[in-house]
Order: sequence, then C-alpha cells, then structure tokens
Amino acid sequence: MSRWVIVVAVLLAFALGAAASDKTIKKVTTVPTSPASGQQMYNEYCAVCHGRDGKSGGPAAPALTKMPADLTLLAAHNKGKFPDRKVFYIIQGDSDTVAHGSKDMPVWGSIFQGMSGGSPAEVQMRITNLVGYIKELQAK
Repeated sequence: MSRWVIVVAVLLAFALGAAASDKTIKKVTTVPTSPASGQQMYNEYCAVCHGRDGKSGGPAAPALTKMPADLTLLAAHNKGKFPDRKVFYIIQGDSDTVAHGSKDMPVWGSIFQGMSGGSPAEVQMRITNLVGYIKELQAK
C-alpha cells in the first residue's frame, strides 16, 4: 500500500523556540488511525492546528494565514445547534468555507479515502466519528 503524505501544519520554529518569522509548514506522513475513534483521529489530524481542546491553540496555528476555528463554539455560532452536516462537508472537502480561505486545512475526505482503500463506507464512518467527537467538544 502506498504511503500517504499530507500537509499537516507543524510549527517547527515554535517547537524549537525560534523567532516568529521562522515559522514553517512541514509535510509529514500520516499515521493510520482507527476509523471507529473520533478522538484518536482528532488528536492525530486536527489538534496540531485546532488544539487538543478544540479552541484553536494548536502549535501550528500561528504559522497559518488564518487562525483555525475554535471548534468548541460551533454550536454557539449556530443558534445552539451543532451543525453536523456542515462540519461533515467541511471535513470531506465539499464545502467552500470562507474561513478556510485557500484550503489551508487539508481535505480529509480524499486522505481518508486513501487510507480506506477507496471504501466509501469507511470514509463516511471516519468522518461521522470525527464529527461526533467535535460535537463532544462543544462549550456547555
């Protein structure tokens, strides 16, 4: 099976304590995760930008052109209802979200498709479980 290479924002300068002007984005190989664990996928693929707590404080966030969304406020910004479908489509890559500008956020749908050998059911399961975990992060 081929190796999957994706753009995962990694702030090397931050990790090394370098000056803000030395921020870089590094390409790394994906680490396979369980499609059944939304939390594991979130921690592996999303936390680097959105932070482990979902509040956009990941170590790579300062290297991006736009600050990542605070995922804990998605329901609050949608009249108290979590926008399941919208989040699903954003992760899948089927949404032209202004906040994502030039698609700094990787299109996980195609990446998940590569991980699952093209199985649409597994891709849907991955995204559904990831959306479910993000829903759990909502501010109470």
